[in-house]
Amino acid sequence: MAKVDQDLFTPHAKEQEACPLCHGNLMVKNSKHGGFFGCEHYPSCDYTRPLVQSGKIEAQVIAGSQCPKCGGELAVKSGRFGLFIGCTQYPECDHLEKHSQDEKGIAISCPICKQGYLEHKTSRFGKSFYACSAYPGCKFILNYPPVAESCPECDFAILVERKGAAGMRVECPVKSCKYKRLME
Repeated sequence: MAKVDQDLFTPHAKEQEACPLCHGNLMVKNSKHGGFFGCEHYPSCDYTRPLVQSGKIEAQVIAGSQCPKCGGELAVKSGRFGLFIGCTQYPECDHLEKHSQDEKGIAISCPICKQGYLEHKTSRFGKSFYACSAYPGCKFILNYPPVAESCPECDFAILVERKGAAGMRVECPVKSCKYKRLME
């Protein structure tokens, strides 16, 4: 059996990074969310920093654009849920524009309130779902991508796209309705 060099696992003084708060050494620590740098003086010093810096992009101003709320310019920005378009005058102006169309470019209106539209969202656990844009007034939610087509059996305004053993299918989201058909 080959002998492992134990120096590979011990921190070297010249490679230690100082904590910006208390000037103690930063150590690699682990949590259920992954690795991070933490101060050796925890809990008296609670400084932490992620191991890998996220690839956040700088806001890019859209030339010739105008915010409908305040008249300022709009910019493509990066947030915790991905790219979006927002006003450059934030936080004074909180105007945001999200992608609110399905893959085919059709905005699907909410079948319950008929005022909002269904938009793709991601939960804090990374799961995708579709919810009404008029939330909290309307709490309609789907776990599967909506299809802008009414159910031929119960006349519900939309259908959903699901993957089954036989392939992709379209079905009615109403539990009491059993309508299903394979996608072309």
